[in-house]
Amino acid sequence: MTPPLGTLIKQELISQERTVAWFARKLCMDRSNVYRLFQKNSIDTGLLSRISLVLGKDYFMILSHNLGQRSESQQ
Repeated sequence: MTPPLGTLIKQELISQERTVAWFARKLCMDRSNVYRLFQKNSIDTGLLSRISLVLGKDYFMILSHNLGQRSESQQ
């Protein structure tokens, strides 16, 4: 099973060796909100789109792939 979305985003930020402060600036949000974001299982699509652009990673495709896997496992 895939980790929560916030965890995936945090892992990507770490793998790119970016700081929370950098990420917060790019998203025009406070650092405390970024830390809250890391705890979330779901994220607004507008914000997720911005995150995908900033990190250069398509989180919508990841979610779609996970949805397909769940669907197959239920059959």
